[in-house]
Amino acid sequence: MTTATDDRLTETFSALANPVRRSILAQLADGEATVNELARPFDMTLPAISRHIKVLERAGLVTQGQRAQYRPCTLDAEPLREVASWAEQYRPIWEGRFDRLEDYLRTFDEHQRDQQKDET
Repeated sequence: MTTATDDRLTETFSALANPVRRSILAQLADGEATVNELARPFDMTLPAISRHIKVLERAGLVTQGQRAQYRPCTLDAEPLREVASWAEQYRPIWEGRFDRLEDYLRTFDEHQRDQQKDET
């Protein structure tokens, strides 16, 4: 059974799976931007960029305002916090692996030094 949180994570990961959308989010991390400004780095049509923005909006990562003739986009980082929180549960696994790697490298380094001493 999936929960609302699971559905939201799925939507967020799906939106983040595309490099164009990740690049759009990176641009918006610097502040709001119009669709034209967001499209500038890409060799894409404005409708194609708008479709990417719509995916980001559905995932809750972007909001569009209305100011006079333009609609500035802004980043909403809440879904990214949810991803970070989800990923946090795996931290002990990675930390354990890094600790074992550190132990292995220390042992390997000691073994190398012992071999060099024996050779001299």
